[in-house]
Amino acid sequence: MDHNQSDNTNPNWERQALEHLLLENLKETRKARRWKAVFRVLTLIIFVGAILTIFDFHLPGRGMGTDKHTALVTLEGEISSSSMANALDINSSLTAAFENENSAGVVLRINSPGGSPVQAGMINDEIHRLRKLYPAKPFYVVIEDICASGGYYVAVAGDQILVDKASLVGSIGVIMEGFGFTGLMEKLGVTRRMITAGSNKGMMDPFSKENPQQVEMIKTMIDEIHQQFIAVVKAGRGNRLKETPDMFSGRVWNGEQAIKNGLVDGYGTVESVARDIFKAQDILDYTMKENFAERVAKRFGAEVGAAAGKALIKTPDLK
Repeated sequence: MDHNQSDNTNPNWERQALEHLLLENLKETRKARRWKAVFRVLTLIIFVGAILTIFDFHLPGRGMGTDKHTALVTLEGEISSSSMANALDINSSLTAAFENENSAGVVLRINSPGGSPVQAGMINDEIHRLRKLYPAKPFYVVIEDICASGGYYVAVAGDQILVDKASLVGSIGVIMEGFGFTGLMEKLGVTRRMITAGSNKGMMDPFSKENPQQVEMIKTMIDEIHQQFIAVVKAGRGNRLKETPDMFSGRVWNGEQAIKNGLVDGYGTVESVARDIFKAQDILDYTMKENFAERVAKRFGAEVGAAAGKALIKTPDLK
């Protein structure tokens, strides 16, 4: 009799086979539970990470230690209430940078073509307030690619302004621009119907013909803003400024030329300021960051309305 025959004649072979089957099934169940638990933990980690990323309400200087460091704030892009380079966020970042007793000094890195004179003025004013509150804390401005118009309006509040030799600096002027569609409307046979209360309520309407009197009013207004800009530059630069006939014409200079005419003080980078001037090589970024949820809301909400309004009504820009 062979081995299989002896097994089959074993009266307990069915029970043993069933027990073996149940044991293997129990092992598989336990293994499945373990993997299920692992997947649940991983899913939870990914979910929490996504929530933290989307709703990352960044606080300036968050997570910094107690060591001496150089505080950095970056002003990037067009200066506008609807951009990241807005006065509220920049001023909050600067305040946190100045307030931290472990910051050896503050560097404002600028790469901006300009923008709103109101927003630029608010940042300039806040810098002067903070420098009075913390007179012993140095404040330097480092220009990268461009610091024009509204960007330069902000920069002149610095103790020193440093550039690269190829940086673009200046454009001390004011612009107010728009479009006129009256000729096109006449060709298309379209008539503009606008009812206003107030003779100047429809000023700069792109679908109406220019009113010479209103044009003069606008010129007077932007000339006044230009004079305010010039006064801020002269106050900020003082006797370092070597004024020329075209200094306030809206012209742009490269870094090398800007040093010669006193618009800036010399060459430097954020790293060289931290290392050689502040003697604090550790650089901590205090710049407020825009989280994903804010970007989505801005793109599909406020930005749409702002773009539509800006296309029809132009406000003065320091550009």
